[in-house]
Amino acid sequence: MAAEVATGPMTGKLVVRGIGLLLSGDLARPILDADAIVAIDGRIAQIGRLADLDADDADLVIDAKGSAVCPGLIDSHCHPVFGDWTPRQNQLGWIEMGVNGGVTTLVSAGEVHLPGRPKDAVGVVALAITAQRCFRNFRPAGARVIAGAPVPELDFGREVYEKLAEAGIRHIGEIGLGTVAKGADAARVTGWCRELGLESIMHTGGPSIAGSHFVAREDVLAAQPDVVSHINGGPTSIAHEDVRALCAQARGAIEIVHNGNERSALVCLEAMRAEGRLADLLIGTDAPAGSGVQPNGMLRMITLVASLGGLPTEEAVCLATGNVARKRRLDDVGLIEPGRSADLVFLDRPQHSSGRDLLEATSLGDIPGIGMVVIEGHVRAGRSRSTPPAHGAPLVVAREGR
Repeated sequence: MAAEVATGPMTGKLVVRGIGLLLSGDLARPILDADAIVAIDGRIAQIGRLADLDADDADLVIDAKGSAVCPGLIDSHCHPVFGDWTPRQNQLGWIEMGVNGGVTTLVSAGEVHLPGRPKDAVGVVALAITAQRCFRNFRPAGARVIAGAPVPELDFGREVYEKLAEAGIRHIGEIGLGTVAKGADAARVTGWCRELGLESIMHTGGPSIAGSHFVAREDVLAAQPDVVSHINGGPTSIAHEDVRALCAQARGAIEIVHNGNERSALVCLEAMRAEGRLADLLIGTDAPAGSGVQPNGMLRMITLVASLGGLPTEEAVCLATGNVARKRRLDDVGLIEPGRSADLVFLDRPQHSSGRDLLEATSLGDIPGIGMVVIEGHVRAGRSRSTPPAHGAPLVVAREGR
């Protein structure tokens, strides 16, 4: 189990050179004409051709050896508890293994798997603050876990959400996992959240755990949450005509997840493209779940929409990076651009794939192989223990002044 306190970003200059393909995470420009990145104190400072950058006097040099580089993946939907442990599967190290799958940031949709989870207002507020503070100080394998997502209950008044906002909680857990689930009740909560600056997310589809509820299209449209969580079900999907209706009428971001109905995810992708709303489409895993923990869940969703959904791989990556960052107000991560955190995933086609390169291999249904993961300038994983071996992998070629 990775038991790491937050150590802060790398100090000094990081130079990444020899990049074969640079994926930005930005749908407007998903591929950058660049072969090098310079980061200072854990943040991206320059992007471009190596000869044009201030790449001298580096404290750390990584030669990508022709690998592709993309932003660290952001899991838009997960259910952490405490530490790098999940009681749902009684498994240790699931977040660390997710880092090996390219995930550098995870966003909690509620700490609902905690044994004995309190449901009274005092307990819910206390749990949210505790979870948020714990994961602020604890970074499994360097990953950020944005935790503290309280699940709404019917007997909570506006003052409960006021306390959460005052404590620095940024978003609530899934509406529908507690006693708040249906249209008018959900709309009341999302209204308070909008007034207080809290992000609202809403379960969609059939119950996922005992005590949760079926949330229908009508409930979501009445509430208009900021994020329509797992529109493809968590795990049971609403009807496909309802998926299409929400893609057209829900004003918030639309999320598809690994632990859902894959056919419904593709229906959603088709509908969002038809509506011109691809920038509103997010990817998550909804892990840990009854079907287990999937360290490659984000990569598998990228591959699903690229291979069966026909979305170019470079755009599919955006659904798991820049789209999540922008829609969920994560200003430090998710894009390869100056000022963002140096969270970098080095990836390539898996060995012996019939695809000639990363983009083609993914379009054919092969998940990428990861050769290295960097978070805030720190190397956090080498050749991945989760993915198939990458055809090519980067090397640390210089570590000056260390």
